[in-house]
Amino acid sequence: MIPIKTEEEIEKICKSSDLLVKTFRAIEEILCPGITTRELDSRAEEVIRSGGGEPAFKGYRGYPASICASIDEQVVHGIPGKRKLNEGNIIGLDIGVKLNGFYSDAAKTYAIGDVDLKTLKLMETTKEALYKGIKQCKAGNRVSDISHAIQSCVELKGYSVVRDLVGHGIGEALHESPQIPNFGLPHRGPNLEKGMVLAIEPMINMGQSSVQFLDDGWTVVTTDGSPSAHYEHTVLITEDGAEILTQGIEDNGVKCHG
Repeated sequence: MIPIKTEEEIEKICKSSDLLVKTFRAIEEILCPGITTRELDSRAEEVIRSGGGEPAFKGYRGYPASICASIDEQVVHGIPGKRKLNEGNIIGLDIGVKLNGFYSDAAKTYAIGDVDLKTLKLMETTKEALYKGIKQCKAGNRVSDISHAIQSCVELKGYSVVRDLVGHGIGEALHESPQIPNFGLPHRGPNLEKGMVLAIEPMINMGQSSVQFLDDGWTVVTTDGSPSAHYEHTVLITEDGAEILTQGIEDNGVKCHG
């Protein structure tokens, strides 16, 4: 069963999302060449805890950090550490917040300094696919309508959808039903209803769709070493369509210079 949220529960997810947006904004203030991913992680945890929340990922199934920081060919779940960002990198930041018992989740890929045009187009297409998927988040549609919209957008541009990882429901748990693949035929799976809250998150590769896990047990990389981009929003299904609860993380593309 896909949980249907009450008005009170939706309000709590909105407040969690507001703190998540504040966290992204704080990280953007320090995101530049030369900074380490561990420094980004520390700043995120500081902001989340100062806002009365908890980092949703820290300790989740043993994950050791507050954010996921995935660089270039890293698709998702990159563990923050000593690695410094360099001019020309892209980095996907995936962050979750738990506040008053409810979760929010979002991701965004950033260009660090001057990034080649091919990679920028990958980022733009991934973000476009996210919004194509969100457009299908309306009562009366089915889960795979989201999946199909994302896949169609991505493959039309010549990119590959990661098939091993999915979006998900969210609320009192970080991962709730349903699973939301980023590919598939339309009009399949559970019906979407008003009051559902979903985390929509396309993960898109420039090259082949296949991925593999590194020895740390978390970091997922493209098998061919090609760049990957990741965007995610927490979305509420309303009578009129989708309300993006994490919309505030958008800024028309931060380009971070030293």
